[in-house]
Amino acid sequence: MARTPLRVMAVTGESMLPALRPGDLLVVRTGGRAARGDLVVARHPERPERLIVKRAAHRSGEGWWLESDNQRARGRQDSWDFGAVPDRLVVGRVVARYWPPSRLALFGTGRASS
Repeated sequence: MARTPLRVMAVTGESMLPALRPGDLLVVRTGGRAARGDLVVARHPERPERLIVKRAAHRSGEGWWLESDNQRARGRQDSWDFGAVPDRLVVGRVVARYWPPSRLALFGTGRASS
């Protein structure tokens, strides 16, 4: 039986408010397929060493259109700035928030539940 590759990631910045807050700790399923509405982790197209958390808005011919939930956040960058993100740069799908305990949540394809 194959194991599902998981990694953890901390949220920085306010671009995903109110769904995600700075300091939230996430579990990311790497290599999983994303669907519209999912929270995903991707490599920034212009700075691939930087990981970003965004919402998968829709597919385009070039890859995924990834958007911030909070378009007014200072310094936010998403597909409105750099275009669609190629599939090869999408690291995985956020499956859970485990910290802080008061905001524990599981994220399914296309929607969040807590």
